[in-house]
Order: sequence, then structure tokens, then C-alpha cells
Amino acid sequence: MLVLAHISDLHLDGTARATERARRVRDRLWELPDRPDALLVTGDIADHGTEAEYEEAARLLGLRDGSAPFPVLTCPGNHDSRAAYRKVLLGQPGADGPVNSAHVLDGGAVLMCDSSIPGDDDGELDAETCAWIESTLDGLDGGLPVLLAFHHPPVPLHHPLPDSYPLRAPERLAALLARRPEVAGLITGHAHTPAATTFAGRPVLVGPGVTWTLRLPWEGGQVADRDAPVGLAFHVLDDEARLTSHFRVVT
Repeated sequence: MLVLAHISDLHLDGTARATERARRVRDRLWELPDRPDALLVTGDIADHGTEAEYEEAARLLGLRDGSAPFPVLTCPGNHDSRAAYRKVLLGQPGADGPVNSAHVLDGGAVLMCDSSIPGDDDGELDAETCAWIESTLDGLDGGLPVLLAFHHPPVPLHHPLPDSYPLRAPERLAALLARRPEVAGLITGHAHTPAATTFAGRPVLVGPGVTWTLRLPWEGGQVADRDAPVGLAFHVLDDEARLTSHFRVVT
């Protein structure tokens, strides 16, 4: 059984508010009596994509000093900058190509995929990333259930804000999934609201936002509820490759 914690959309911007909300959820996760197998952070880690914002993320999430009690796996979102992200969070030379990484854990594998498009708020799993997914799955040889994690949900969520910045060419991903029964589910962020749906016969789990929560059209009021508590998710991938999710708030 694979247990994954999941947060998204920290939008660290140097303000005390953003830092406090990220620290609050970090502390809750770090203090869990039983550790998850990993923490997934599905994009929009920084608000402006600056190196200073990633320096703060590295400190908060223990990416620099290895202080996190479990692996912290990240991918970029539309607010992130690939070059600064690579340089600060990964300790690699700054480059503008997709930031993709594969992680084999006890009970499954997680592919952190880059759906960002530099200079655009829309998303896309481009040809390079899809080829990387295919080759990585080939290397795993179907021996493990796999989760794909990326920022932009591949389906509409019925709110005009996140649906205005969709994942382009979702049919490319659907075709890939049709060839790959070992992919058990998709983990995303971007929408700032916990949600569950399906795509191409797979569950899609959307993580809540750390920075603020999206108000749905029928809830009224401001679109961005900045007073809502911080949200997080726990995803369980069991021995039958069934994906179950639990959502929590941190007050």
C-alpha cells in the first residue's frame, strides 16, 4: 500500500501570509505520527517564479538540507519558472525544457510531469513529456502501478477560472492512457479546490490550494476565498491498484 500526502498551489510570494499558510500545512505533515511514503507538490510553488521564492520553498519543504521526514516530490505549474525552479529546487543548471522526474516507491511509482507552458497559463503535456512518460513506463515494465502527477487537470471542473486555463490536447494523454493500463490515476492541482472526477477511465484527484480556496459559482461571494483554511489530501494506492483519497483542512 502506497500512502501519499498532497499539497498544491503554495504561491509563495515573499509575504508573511503565504509563508504562514505554507508553514502551517508543512508542520501538520511533518508531525504526523505515521509517515506517508512521500509528499506530492503539484505546482505553482512560487507566485512569480523568482529564485528568492524557490529559496523559501526549499527551506520550508526541507529540499535543501534533507530535513523532510519523507521524500518531497514536486512539479511545476503555470506560475513557476523552469530555469529558476531547476537551479534552486533541483540544484541543476537553469534550462527551459520540461521538468519531469520519476520516483519508484514501496508499492508503486509516481511520475511528476511538467504541464507548464513557458509564458502561458494554459497547460500541455507536450510531445517531449509524453515520450518521456512512455519510455519511463517501458523501463518499469508494467511491474508497478503508476500515478501521473502534474498541475493542470485534463478535464473541465465547471468553474470559469480554472477552466479558462486548461490542459491543451488532452486527447494526447487519453491515447497514452489507452496504451498504458498500469497507470492507476492522475493527481493534479491548479484549481484551488479539492475535486474528484475521471478522465479516459482513470480517477483524477485535484488537490486543494494552500494559498486560497476557489469558491464555486453556486457558493457566491468572491472567487478567491482567502480566509478558508489550508487544505491537503492523502491518496492511498492499495494492493489492487485502487486509488482512494481523503481531504483535510488545517486550521
